[in-house]
Amino acid sequence: MPISRSPSRNAKPAPSSGTARGRFFWPVILIGFVALLAVIVAVLPASMVSHFLPPSVHAEDFSGSLWHGSAGRISVDARDAGALEWRLHPAALLGIALALDLHWVKVGFVVDAVVNIDRRGLTAHAVKGGGPIEDLHDVGIASGWHGTADINLSELESDFTKPLAAVGDVHVANLTSAQIADGADLGGYVLHLAEGAVDADGNVTAQLKDTGGPVAVQTLIRYSTKERTGLLTGTLQERPGAPAALLSQLENVSQLRGRDAQGRVPVELEFSL
Repeated sequence: MPISRSPSRNAKPAPSSGTARGRFFWPVILIGFVALLAVIVAVLPASMVSHFLPPSVHAEDFSGSLWHGSAGRISVDARDAGALEWRLHPAALLGIALALDLHWVKVGFVVDAVVNIDRRGLTAHAVKGGGPIEDLHDVGIASGWHGTADINLSELESDFTKPLAAVGDVHVANLTSAQIADGADLGGYVLHLAEGAVDADGNVTAQLKDTGGPVAVQTLIRYSTKERTGLLTGTLQERPGAPAALLSQLENVSQLRGRDAQGRVPVELEFSL
């Protein structure tokens, strides 16, 4: 019997050359588009950033390009906020987002971070750095205090109106204030933000403990984003060798608050930011 040359009923038709060509060209078009974006952001000057800043932020002394540039002077609400360098990742623009590496300097205080910004908000990872906290006085942080800080935050997230997440630690060493213990060294402390430190309303709860020094500190800080007020609660207790001025101030507090069974002084301090 002769072998039939007719195609089998179950055989699938070969893909048309047009379909195969389309599948081949889509990755090429995508790569070309990314390359075009890279060229555009590499050519545009860094000063283009000023068109996207909120009214409260002013930047000048630009150098470099939109891709890799810097602003030598930044101010927030007319306060000196240091200088900023950035490196943009153009591929993120395909998702209508920004992905960039940031390097912020305020005198001797330096912070690096990997930041992603889209229509939903801002997320920062690997936020690391530090320096003298007195260099932050111009931006309203730690006014009147001196010491060195070390920042190590694995995650920060915000929807532009309130915090959504914050995880990591802020260490402070050789902390002093002219109003406490006549400016004596108060030792070191760590502010710890655990998973879940930020609730659904954007309120933040952090643990503040000492890392050694003249006073033992066991406290919690609860901050209300809506009210912009915080409450520090916990206990303080002097250690052997504490400065006389500090002992006198703690004794004054204990006269008002008393001491617990372990000799610790309860504290409850309200503040605003």
